[in-house]
Amino acid sequence: MERIVAGMSGGVDSAVAALLLKRQGCDVVGAFMKNWDEQDENGVCTSTADWEDVQDVCHAIGIPCYAVNFEKEYQQRVFSHFLAEYRKGRTPNPDVLCNREIKFKAFLEFAQKLGAKNMATGHFVQTEIREGRPVLLRGADRNKDQSYFLYMLKEPQLQKAVFPVGGMTKAQVRAVAKEHGLSVSEKKDSTGVCFIGERNFREFLKNYLPAAPGEMRTEAGETVGEHIGLAYYTLGQRKGLGIGGRGDGRSWFVLDKDLQNNVLIVGQGEDHPRLFSRRIEASEATWIAGAAPAPEGQAYRCTAKFRYRQADQQVSIIQKGDILYIEADKPQRAVTPGQSAVFYQGEQCLGGATVDLATPV
Repeated sequence: MERIVAGMSGGVDSAVAALLLKRQGCDVVGAFMKNWDEQDENGVCTSTADWEDVQDVCHAIGIPCYAVNFEKEYQQRVFSHFLAEYRKGRTPNPDVLCNREIKFKAFLEFAQKLGAKNMATGHFVQTEIREGRPVLLRGADRNKDQSYFLYMLKEPQLQKAVFPVGGMTKAQVRAVAKEHGLSVSEKKDSTGVCFIGERNFREFLKNYLPAAPGEMRTEAGETVGEHIGLAYYTLGQRKGLGIGGRGDGRSWFVLDKDLQNNVLIVGQGEDHPRLFSRRIEASEATWIAGAAPAPEGQAYRCTAKFRYRQADQQVSIIQKGDILYIEADKPQRAVTPGQSAVFYQGEQCLGGATVDLATPV
């Protein structure tokens, strides 16, 4: 009987993934990853509650379960990078790094130590073998598709990964959980950054990055307010600026950051031209197949997402050295340095890169 270790988060998706594998006759072992140990705003350690849910689910399914601690690895491989990016005035995406470094590296190594050939998760993605090689495909539920967060995986990791709920809708997953009496069938989906959850993000960040207040100015140089620290703002942000009673009555938005002078550049109107760009530069490209779809210097067409849940955008890409030069057919709003640009060919996720620069139209 094939042994497979299922990554259990305490949520309904990973619970049903483990259940389906058990019903298929696999020797399933549930494992809970503890990556972060800190109380939320209400003094509750959410990982403790999640671990209790994992134990309850595994007991109901009839499989053994373990808890494995990756806090050290998470601090070194994910959180340190997260803070370094914010210090540079960028807006990082730690979830993609967590998937590469923790869930599909450290956890995979743990699964292999337990004698498993493969690991499973509750991600809404699918895989398929094409010409003898695994490819990453979008999940069947397009509203829940998580391929955007898995673009940093490579073929060797995909060969050992199983995604039992990738071909299901979220409604179907909950229905299966309810039918089999799993206690998490109605559990609310987790949201927010992977280790922060739903707590106040700005308050969380203050614990690690000291506030460095400065001026908010318009493009013309007029001071219209004060910011609490450039790290706490992101391009296109509207909420939390505290600018009222100025200008033409339209909402204010973050347009740019002047790191050298510690100035936040703001402007009015969600359609402000400085928020839109068609030419984007990105680096640290990861191609799931191990190589770009075209040779260096040769343009190729595909679609891209510059943020999760964004509709596919038609783009042309040329790689020169370590830089990807991306040109979108239509202007893109608030493409943010530090975030991920993820590329697709139809249903297939090709890979992605980290945005460095977006040139206003």
